[in-house]
Amino acid sequence: MADSHAPNHQYHLVDPSPWPIVGSLGAFIMAIGGIGFMRYLKDEDLSVLGIPISGWWIFAIGTLVVLYTFYMWWRDVTNEAEHGGHHTPIVQLHMRYGMILFIASEVMFFVAWFWAFFDASLYADEAIQAARVEHTGGEWPPQGIKVFDPWHLPLLNTVILLTSGTTVTWAHHALLHNDRQGLKWGLICTIALGALFTAVQAYEYGHASFAFAGSIYGSTFYMATGFHGFHVLVGTLFLIVCLFRALAGHFTPKQHFGFEAAAWYWHFVDVVWLFLFAAIYVWASVGAVYQ
Repeated sequence: MADSHAPNHQYHLVDPSPWPIVGSLGAFIMAIGGIGFMRYLKDEDLSVLGIPISGWWIFAIGTLVVLYTFYMWWRDVTNEAEHGGHHTPIVQLHMRYGMILFIASEVMFFVAWFWAFFDASLYADEAIQAARVEHTGGEWPPQGIKVFDPWHLPLLNTVILLTSGTTVTWAHHALLHNDRQGLKWGLICTIALGALFTAVQAYEYGHASFAFAGSIYGSTFYMATGFHGFHVLVGTLFLIVCLFRALAGHFTPKQHFGFEAAAWYWHFVDVVWLFLFAAIYVWASVGAVYQ
């Protein structure tokens, strides 16, 4: 007799999960701790059982809760894909739609940073912006700012990141052809290149002649490039998880959305860097003094 309770559709009706509420609680604790750390709570302002509590510690507790939620929730999704048989073609299609929307939202973050940069650089001498003219001297880059030579470390990082785009594509094509060794080595090379990019950028930041504070150039530069650097770090962690999953035998040529999402994210990071390199490093340094 056929099971009358068997689903007659290809959709995944998710079981009740504690992780949305736990993650929301962790994010709320992070927000309270972050506000306290930046504005209100110092070590001597609050204590519990004689132990001083600062906004920093509250923020750290919230961060741990959020990270635990990430791990447990992604573990559940991985089990659904690998063991539960829930990721049908329809479910995978909708997960792709979700990833596309997520990347679109990330694009809008960078639109904001580019908007701030171009508004400040293209209208550095706008009379209505008296405070801006006072800080920029009516020119871009502002007076006294020595910029990075775009054909030195920035060009090196561009080559590194573009090369990583080819290696992650190699890994993807290897997976499609069920070449497990190619998948693993492609991921290893991509992770190594991502880590190298982060190391070069950290070295670059450590030798910058301008700081985040005190300069509209510094604030727009670090927000745009630093936010991208954070995405490179997240993408590298994403690929490390994919590598461990590949070593555990996960992913097949027909079902590998977790890896596909990581590859999409990495290519998005590549494309954003090309715009950053062309606009902030090359275009904005024309006629400027290199450090």
